[in-house]
Amino acid sequence: MTTGESTAQITAEGIWLAEPPSEPVMVHFDDRYLWSFTPARDGRAKGGGTFVPWPGNLVRFLDGVVQIRLQDVEGEQVWWDAEHRFGTSTERVAVVDKSGAPLSVDKVGHLGRAFLETPDEIKQELLQATVEVLTVLREKCGADAYLCYGALLGAVRDGHMIGHDSDVDVCYYSHQATPVDIILESYRIEAVVRAEGWTVTRMSGGDIKVVRGLSNGAKCHIDIFGAFTVAGTFYQLGNRSGDFDAAAHLLPLGTVTLEGVEFPAPKDPEAMLAFIYGPHWRVPDPSFVHRDNPHGVTRLNGWLRGFRTDLPAWNDVYDQRAGEIRRTPSDFAEWVGAQIAPGDNVADLGAGTGRDTRWFVDQGHAVRAVDFSRRSFARTRRIEGVRSDQTMFNELRRVLVLGARLARNPHHLYGRQLLGCLDAAARANLFKVGAMSLRNGHAMFLEFSAVAEGAPRPDPGHLVARLDPAQVAAEIAASGGRIDYLETAPGVDMFDGPDPAVCRMRITWPHPKESD
Repeated sequence: MTTGESTAQITAEGIWLAEPPSEPVMVHFDDRYLWSFTPARDGRAKGGGTFVPWPGNLVRFLDGVVQIRLQDVEGEQVWWDAEHRFGTSTERVAVVDKSGAPLSVDKVGHLGRAFLETPDEIKQELLQATVEVLTVLREKCGADAYLCYGALLGAVRDGHMIGHDSDVDVCYYSHQATPVDIILESYRIEAVVRAEGWTVTRMSGGDIKVVRGLSNGAKCHIDIFGAFTVAGTFYQLGNRSGDFDAAAHLLPLGTVTLEGVEFPAPKDPEAMLAFIYGPHWRVPDPSFVHRDNPHGVTRLNGWLRGFRTDLPAWNDVYDQRAGEIRRTPSDFAEWVGAQIAPGDNVADLGAGTGRDTRWFVDQGHAVRAVDFSRRSFARTRRIEGVRSDQTMFNELRRVLVLGARLARNPHHLYGRQLLGCLDAAARANLFKVGAMSLRNGHAMFLEFSAVAEGAPRPDPGHLVARLDPAQVAAEIAASGGRIDYLETAPGVDMFDGPDPAVCRMRITWPHPKESD
């Protein structure tokens, strides 16, 4: 069925539906699944209908010609099925990764390879990797580990992976009853998993992600989430919390079969799925979004995390847009380089692709590259002579470790376009590092986008905010720091796009005796 503009409209900004359905809408580009949304939740009223904007990470692909189909889950109802042209290009729109593999928007808004577009042999590799992870958890760590989330849902529904899903998650139930013991157990598990040869990224105090390469050049990411009961409330990372009796419905574990492979699973998988997805879990909903108990999320943040909210989005930036960042040094790096002594150590905070890290090394400086993204860490560690750290400024434990290291071996602290990526707590921790480590003429150099009337958000707009230099100055003063230089003038953003208001600061922390 082909429909016209009276029913739906497609623009560069989003999708407009004259009579928005209450059910999910599936979006296909050239007969490939791309994205799904629920109009009432994801849209806003406009022109007598509902307007739903394109996800931010899709916008850069929207230049060219593509056949777009808007349909329900079963394909029985179609609201739009026609060719559309974005921008000025006459090429076909291709939402693909660097290897040409098709991407789609997953349930948390990230671009990934959906199982609909994954060859069977690659699915089997992913499943076997999941079996290996679960075996390590159960046999080497002694953990009650089980298949969960979308993989469990697919296994119970029909024994197959869910087409619009893109990863496999496993969980383990901790019998510890206090957050500190739950964290210690998670770190013990991490050590064992690393020793078994897996690449591991810690996501919080209670969950890690393991990575393994696949034969098609892609990487499989398997999340290992902790689950536990504290004061009668069941918690399972991501953000699930509530009334779930682990003794009645989880343990002892049973099994389920997914794509012909047997996995350990909750004793009562239906009860677990109802806890995670609600009473209608059997009804397919590609646009499903968890509605988590805010009190449970607050507790999990306080106990285990609070430092990685934007990490997946920054990984997407480094995966998809790193080529847009120049390899030549930034003007800010050269400005700083003219103010520090030859051979001085430099800590590049928020090193990103390592653009300025590499330049400081070439100028003869010993450099420590710091970023919270593993994508950045992987890039900078390949630069000869660079020491790389993966540090989250929202996590005080890691901040104190970094500050102690830099206090023993002083560095100038360099942060280009870092400050606007941090919330108030993370900025306070950044200035704590300065207070701990900067002595004997070493300084912190910051460049960030400043508030200015009519100025747009700097690129990438969904991750970087403008800051008021006066507010930043007050935060620095509260930490005991002193601004020795401050200038706000036109400059550039992270991608060297023009920015009408860029603030530069040189900050020192006087020795306590100097402040008396």
